[in-house]
Amino acid sequence: MKNEIRIVKNTNPKKLKKGILQLYILALIPLIFVIIFNYLPMGGLLMAFKDYSIRKGVFRSPWAGLKYFKQLFNTPIFPQILKNTIILSLESLVIGFPVPIILALAFNELSSERVKKALQTFTFAPYFISTVVVVSIMTQVFSYRYGVVNSFLNLFGMESIDFMGTKSFFRPAYIFSGIWQSAGFNSVLYIAALSAVDTSLYEAAAMDGANRWQKVINIDLPCIMPTIIITLILNTGNILSVGFEKVFLMQNPVNYASSEIISTYVYKVGIEQAQFSFSTAVGLFNSVINCIVLFLVNSFARKVSETSLF
Repeated sequence: MKNEIRIVKNTNPKKLKKGILQLYILALIPLIFVIIFNYLPMGGLLMAFKDYSIRKGVFRSPWAGLKYFKQLFNTPIFPQILKNTIILSLESLVIGFPVPIILALAFNELSSERVKKALQTFTFAPYFISTVVVVSIMTQVFSYRYGVVNSFLNLFGMESIDFMGTKSFFRPAYIFSGIWQSAGFNSVLYIAALSAVDTSLYEAAAMDGANRWQKVINIDLPCIMPTIIITLILNTGNILSVGFEKVFLMQNPVNYASSEIISTYVYKVGIEQAQFSFSTAVGLFNSVINCIVLFLVNSFARKVSETSLF
């Protein structure tokens, strides 16, 4: 039997115009939000080139040129802050980026839908925990006096270790707590990409005698590679934008040398010391470097593959 395909045409121009108008009105709400919170604040970047005064405002404050950028590069602590930011960001990217991909591939290989949904829920749930709670959990687990880990060590006659007061503990704690919190959420994107893979490819591979590893390497990974590349480009574009909240909450006088990054430095200089022009210059430098890295990585991805942002 032949399937009849009916094409419904809206022959009423008034209804068509009304529907289009409703779509424009619906799109107007997020557009206004983006303009107010993303574009209008960009006028505040002028503070980086001015001796900003709250009384005079941004536009009436006198010009300072590159004064605050020179102050930034001449600040003794700046090289260490830049180094900490880059190291923490790169380690988070190198260690954390493959984990959601591995999770998605593992979930895709599960035959039981009930087990798959249960594991997805289990790994996805930590994403809804706030950063404050995550840091509190780490404090409870690794506390010197009453932490779970030290209590376990004491049972075997070993001395307690001051994890939170150890300089070398900061970066592993930050990275692996971030993986635990966000890996399940980030894997959803790859799971969606894997669900779009043509099942006939698996059938053809099975007929050729391919095992599971060969299917993953020759079918799954190539099919989700565009998604991986786009995600990698976006992540590298935020190479200097390490999360402020968790770093700030985990900071203490002992790990300050390895935990002070650009975002926490901007907060302390801009908010606590009220050096608005200088902190704006630091933030602008951060954004410019991120933008340059984004363009470089995107150009490299376009040369080595057919996938890129633009």
